[in-house]
Amino acid sequence: MEDHPAGPACPEPRGQWPLSVVVPVRDGGDALTHCLRALRVSVGVAFELIVVDDGSRDDSGRKAEAAGAVVVRHDRPLGPAAARNNGARAASAPIVFFLDADVAVHPDAPRKVLDRFRADPELGALFGSYDDRPTAPGLVSRFRNLLHHDTHQRGTFQNEARPAHTFWTGCGAIRRDLFLAMGGFDPQLYRRPAIEDIELGYRLTRAGHRIDLVRDIQVTHLKRWTLREVIRTDIARRGVPWTLLMLRSGVAETDLNVSVTQRASVAATGLTGLALLVSPMEPSALVLAAIGPLAVVGLNARFYRFLARRIGVLGSVMSVPLHLLYFVCCGLSVLIALAIWLGQRRVRQPIADRQPLRPRTDAPAEVTAAGPHTLAPQPAPRRRSPWSRTKTLP
Repeated sequence: MEDHPAGPACPEPRGQWPLSVVVPVRDGGDALTHCLRALRVSVGVAFELIVVDDGSRDDSGRKAEAAGAVVVRHDRPLGPAAARNNGARAASAPIVFFLDADVAVHPDAPRKVLDRFRADPELGALFGSYDDRPTAPGLVSRFRNLLHHDTHQRGTFQNEARPAHTFWTGCGAIRRDLFLAMGGFDPQLYRRPAIEDIELGYRLTRAGHRIDLVRDIQVTHLKRWTLREVIRTDIARRGVPWTLLMLRSGVAETDLNVSVTQRASVAATGLTGLALLVSPMEPSALVLAAIGPLAVVGLNARFYRFLARRIGVLGSVMSVPLHLLYFVCCGLSVLIALAIWLGQRRVRQPIADRQPLRPRTDAPAEVTAAGPHTLAPQPAPRRRSPWSRTKTLP
């Protein structure tokens, strides 16, 4: 990667950036290199780039410095919720655009984000989606990333946008003052990657703020998935905590991953599993076991047609077991969450209001000549802090 700043080379005084891009990372590897390179070639808007190095053991922090980013460094891993909170504190622009470190933003995405907020003062937050061109090879990775893309492309859109009441930090933006006032993400409830963004979305909409899903703001997902990672994510990081959130908040979710079609697909997959369990005693149950997968394909015919266009008819057919596995994980997540819910005597309410985040008050006031996203080195704070600003390479 070339050693010059990311993003448009249009120096602005500190505090006059229209947009702050915040990227949390821990051991980002090659994906972070691609993420920073994509930001460097983005067009249409100058932005402040902040990379939060969450206790990386590799050279992620040095890569970010070489790209001209402001680097917020954690001495130890604090998790993505805390990392994004600290990145938003360090930001100087009125709009904070969160990106994952394993995505490559489309060149026009930062401009589209800023245009949306400028055109609509009532818009509180927005998020986009993965595109339909994932780079990781293999059926598991391609299926997984295309499933996410298709989920975020559904619904009735006007001017490429539709209302949502969740949030997504893989490619999501929010007004900084609103984010701080809402208390940011909950780093105590979500110490590891989970649904901290969804929980914030529930609090935002509960407080009367609008969130838009904008389908033409897209990023390319660079992650290579394994079956083990898929199962762990779907159950431990997404399914169980999201179900618990719905139970605790009293929200009857019917959008995105938990739409009526998705719920029916989970039921059909569960029917298949039950039929297989009783088939040794009742062979006729195998008929029901065959009906389940057919029902899933029928319920998701639009998605399978989309897969056939992107990875071919054979790839679409081979994706059926992966889709069934996804619905198995969803069903198990509900059962596990219900068991936890019923077994808890005292349950913390994650949808409750949180104290506002305090902006960092010792941020430097000007940008040095090293690059448009490079801040002047500051003296070390007197007291030990869980995060501190690094010196930037000249």
